[in-house]
Amino acid sequence: MTADHLDGNALAGPLSEIFATDVTAATGRCANCGLAGPIAGLHVYGPEPGLVARCPGCDEVVLRLVRGPGTAWLDLRGAVSLRVSLPD
Repeated sequence: MTADHLDGNALAGPLSEIFATDVTAATGRCANCGLAGPIAGLHVYGPEPGLVARCPGCDEVVLRLVRGPGTAWLDLRGAVSLRVSLPD
């Protein structure tokens, strides 16, 4: 794996098409090593054929996002949880 990656902020636009809140500010926990941190801190590779976000601690895949015409596939199986702050 090379260091040619973007930070998790690269997910802001694509995820805003799915979620009503800024998910890059949410805290995710890696299913492999347990590291918790903002989605913006993930290492993102892509964009073709989709975006792959890896844990900065253990390099395991946390999130996959593929966009097609009128459809998006979001795979979060590498995350144990996703904590999203919502306005009161």
